[in-house]
Amino acid sequence: MDLMDKLTVLAEAARYDAACTSSGVNRRGRPGALGSAAACGICHSFTGDGRCVSLLKVLQSNACAYDCRYCVNRRGKDVPRATFEPRELAELTMGFYRRNYIEGLFLSSAVRGTPDRTCELMLETLRLLRREYAFGGYIHAKAIPGADPALIAQMGMLADRLSVNIELPSEGSLAALAPDKSRLAILGPMGQIQGGILRSRNELALYRHAPRFAPAGQSTQMIIGASPESDRHILLLSQALYRRYQLKRVFFSAYVPVVEDPKLPALDAKPPLLREHRLYQADWLMRFYGFQAEELLTPDRPNLDPMLDPKCQWALDHLERFPVEVNTAPQEALLRVPGIGVKSAWRILQNRRLGPLDFAGLGRIGVVMKRAMFFITCRGRMMPGVRMEPRFIYPALTGGRPPRPYQQISLFDPTPEDQLQCLTGQL
Repeated sequence: MDLMDKLTVLAEAARYDAACTSSGVNRRGRPGALGSAAACGICHSFTGDGRCVSLLKVLQSNACAYDCRYCVNRRGKDVPRATFEPRELAELTMGFYRRNYIEGLFLSSAVRGTPDRTCELMLETLRLLRREYAFGGYIHAKAIPGADPALIAQMGMLADRLSVNIELPSEGSLAALAPDKSRLAILGPMGQIQGGILRSRNELALYRHAPRFAPAGQSTQMIIGASPESDRHILLLSQALYRRYQLKRVFFSAYVPVVEDPKLPALDAKPPLLREHRLYQADWLMRFYGFQAEELLTPDRPNLDPMLDPKCQWALDHLERFPVEVNTAPQEALLRVPGIGVKSAWRILQNRRLGPLDFAGLGRIGVVMKRAMFFITCRGRMMPGVRMEPRFIYPALTGGRPPRPYQQISLFDPTPEDQLQCLTGQL
């Protein structure tokens, strides 16, 4: 197999990995080196069919020793197999960078032989790029669960960001769909990376030229829709990961049926893309708006409404907190109003110092009035013709469509939520 054939196979095999939305690290170019990195971001990827490129997103190998039921690269699936030699991939990356095709590398891999052997191949690729070719561009590497901690430590000194994929939201689902993986094998490297980042920050505080360990932090990814966990379970797990490991991001990936298996959705089932979108919205509320997972969903309502964004759903469930007077409310109350974001809340606080705000003024500073008008007052009055009643608000926010529950496409037998064990439940 020639180099272009390998690239076609391994770039296509990497397309289910969610890339970072921004590099998160600034690195200036140096004399004698090639490349730099900017924290403002890299968010595209390269594929063999010529689509837009900013990151070369590729696998070191797709010859996997594991047999995860949901994976297109599983051991038992008949697909073309390929493996990049470290120097092949390093030279390919440098060639693409010199031609301005890419701005960085997103490197993952199937488990070739053993986790240690796989990690050694990836590590040699990174070592060639950083040490021999003096590559200063952005590198995101996937740590391999089960690899020797010494290998992961070396990888963290060469990559800008590391990630360890959770894959499935519960230990039960891991046992059913990915029997070669375990909770401890995933969380162990995650804890090690967090410790390395904290030590690096302490060293940099004392000596600004100290080596940097994964300066852009770490992230993880969960597959949504291949197993029966509720949205509440997923958000509680995400919240625990943010608190415990200070992750930069939890990515959600709607399961795309690519493998025929009795424990998975049928091949003709549609990926739950809307559910993925709602989970990202809820994740944003937890990260930037001060919401807790327990507030957004309850045991009685464990799934997000597909027809309504999570902030509107929360507001409708807590009408006793509304309306909010925009001319006097604190920032915390403004951030809970649907249609008011972080920037528009800040603008409200700044502009109301100059005089009372009205509804027309709110629209001019970025408030989405078609949602916010049901939950706010200006000078003690609501917008004319608006009634703060759920039977009027819900149709207006959803375009007149009635509420409908999620259609869970997993073919698992339903499991009571209290029997689902969060991956972090025993920490």
